[in-house]
Amino acid sequence: MAQSPTIKQSILAINPNAQFKISDNDVNKIEWLNDTTVLTKSAIETKQAELQTAWDNAEYQRKRKVAYKDIKEQLDQLYHDMAADKGDKTGTWFAAVKAVKDANPKP
Repeated sequence: MAQSPTIKQSILAINPNAQFKISDNDVNKIEWLNDTTVLTKSAIETKQAELQTAWDNAEYQRKRKVAYKDIKEQLDQLYHDMAADKGDKTGTWFAAVKAVKDANPKP
């Protein structure tokens, strides 16, 4: 998900084979197609709330992903740390990763 969960994503999380049309991302504007079992508004909204909670709880991961250096740069840092006998907590790679984790802690 690139953003908060939509009604469409919520329906497909419940039934990946569901066929439907939806207007304006509105749970009251769903047309069920091809004998798809109709899902209740409550079931869809419950699933959307679950997906929203999962989305919210993963915010730290999205922030860390942006903050980490590219893998090539991290490997270069590791190489230089190993060459300088700093393949432990005293190396620049460890310090950089720790800074990102400290700035974006797991909930």
